[in-house]
Amino acid sequence: MNKPINKSDFVLTPYMKSNDLRATYQVLNTLVPYIFLWFLAVKASQVSLWLLPPIIVLLVLFSLRCFSLMHDCGHYSLFRSKKVNRVVGFILGLVNAMPQYWWSRDHAYHHKTNGDWEQYRGIGDFLSVQEYSQLTPSDQTMYGVLRHPLMVIPGGFFYLAFKPRLIFILGIYEFVRALFSSVKTNAKQELSLILPAHKSQYWSTSAEFWDILLNNIFVVGGWIFLCHWLGAGFFLSVYSIVLTFSAAIFINVFFVQHNFDGAYAHKSEGWDYLAGAVEGSSYLDMPAIFKWFTADISYHNIHHLSERIPNYHLKACHQANSHLLSKIKTIGLGDILDCSQFILWDSDQDKLVSIKSFSPVAQVNA
Repeated sequence: MNKPINKSDFVLTPYMKSNDLRATYQVLNTLVPYIFLWFLAVKASQVSLWLLPPIIVLLVLFSLRCFSLMHDCGHYSLFRSKKVNRVVGFILGLVNAMPQYWWSRDHAYHHKTNGDWEQYRGIGDFLSVQEYSQLTPSDQTMYGVLRHPLMVIPGGFFYLAFKPRLIFILGIYEFVRALFSSVKTNAKQELSLILPAHKSQYWSTSAEFWDILLNNIFVVGGWIFLCHWLGAGFFLSVYSIVLTFSAAIFINVFFVQHNFDGAYAHKSEGWDYLAGAVEGSSYLDMPAIFKWFTADISYHNIHHLSERIPNYHLKACHQANSHLLSKIKTIGLGDILDCSQFILWDSDQDKLVSIKSFSPVAQVNA
């Protein structure tokens, strides 16, 4: 009988040390080429539009790397200083129009509950088999359509370009309504008492609000400035393509590292954090160049064992603990489409299943 694996069996602590010099080099070798590629795109467009595609491909990849480094900053692992991580993370977030602190706080919930499918339903708010069976046939069809692999293209663009703007607008609207309601109820109530008492459903803390506000100011202001400087047609076209495909890639990367055949998908009762990290995450086997652009997030089991391990130590930590990771799920780039079918949670069997495996007979019995 095999001995159960405990977290203490893994060698993690030596790899949890951040290196400011290495982190600075990573930020520079990402942001500098990204900015240079925009300059190159402008010059290339003046010669021939046919020169743009390879430049756009590189912009997409560097945009993806910016998001990956922003992700590390959100875990306070890229740099030693919490403040430096916040500042650099905010700057990296501007590249992809994403409020870094707000995103990271939401992402932290995923880490705390990974594999607990009663608490966290994945990147697509997936339904359980029972919930799916209670939908009307048209709603079931719509459920499948909205979670089709191709929907990651418009969905990714909306996620980066519009969602943070929408969150801000809806949050402000919610606050104004609450403000008028409070004043109407008690006309003498002071504003200084109303502000701290207000709890928004769109952000949890005042720090998140300021992060969203400042991100929107810089992002929207940057869009206006660059449209005026580079021309609205050129900037919006290239920027939209870059944002769309970089979002599509990192959403797919995130998806296949948690949604796959055999993924740990447990109920809250009996859920185990270690199993969620090791069995609820996959190792994404891809060429070294793609590992560089995704900042080694493919070593996802290690990342979930300790999010304080910076990306530049993930590979070494994975290799040092390889004897404990022999049974982890390995996913290749060719498996992405196969993984995309696992969008239902079977709560009775604690596993992910496809819509196709959910037969009409099973629906009737449910």
